[in-house]
Amino acid sequence: MIVVERIDPTGGTAHRISIRGHEIVADMSAPDGGDAGADPHDLYDSALGACKAMTMLWYAQRNGIPVEDIHVGVIRDASRERQGVYKLTTRIAVGGPLTDAQREKLIAVAAKCPVHKLMSEVVTEIETVAVPYVGDAERP
Repeated sequence: MIVVERIDPTGGTAHRISIRGHEIVADMSAPDGGDAGADPHDLYDSALGACKAMTMLWYAQRNGIPVEDIHVGVIRDASRERQGVYKLTTRIAVGGPLTDAQREKLIAVAAKCPVHKLMSEVVTEIETVAVPYVGDAERP
């Protein structure tokens, strides 16, 4: 389970995200009064970049492809988000003594990463449920 809780309930908009013992700080962007961490759109976009990089590395390791480094940049175009279009462009650079065929295969594999599929091929159903607030005791 992922738990999100406000860091400072007396002010500010930053929240701590706890995932299996790991913590990330999320906040609103600077123009909206935050900037103590990545905003939710940044986290969403970065999930795609991380998944592509890890999927390529996983494939390369299992197939003896000599990858030395992977850089994935994610560029967001949210200009039509309110019309139902949220466009992400990924730019991938792979370092190492690869052949053109190996490089092309890795780029093709990146397009098949689980998060790419989740964002583009799956209908996500979200249910929001209110639970009682219990203060510092166990939380949802």
